[in-house]
Amino acid sequence: MLVERRGTQLYEVLRTVRPLVLNSARVVEADLAADGLTVGMRAVLEVLAEGGPATVPAIGDTLDLARQGIQRHVNDLGRLGLVEVRDNPAHRRSVLVALTPQGTRRFARIKEDELTHLDRMAADCTDAEIDTAVKVLRSLNRDVRRRAGGQQ
Repeated sequence: MLVERRGTQLYEVLRTVRPLVLNSARVVEADLAADGLTVGMRAVLEVLAEGGPATVPAIGDTLDLARQGIQRHVNDLGRLGLVEVRDNPAHRRSVLVALTPQGTRRFARIKEDELTHLDRMAADCTDAEIDTAVKVLRSLNRDVRRRAGGQQ
């Protein structure tokens, strides 16, 4: 049946992604150790670098993580001088978190290092195949996210 084949194919995608995510986190964590950062802290920096200042709840929504965990990352990043909190004109009690100039430079360096390493990986795949993989993973992530949120 087509549905069973499709389900089997997507299951194989998930089976492949699980160890990839774990091993990627290990590699990134090791690379970040010299900066005193964790994968979670790096994720917060990326959200701010790509989207600009945001509230802790908005960062949590973007990363699918609890507000409390994001707040811990923000506090740690603040102690390192990589983020700062600013007044939020849209909401008095929910401050905006923003990258400092040091945070902007640090994240740019981290991402450039990562891209340099990634550029040498998956050499047996074409650009079109990589584009297709991204499309499939985004679509699957969207649908799994819906199920996780209680939507069918």
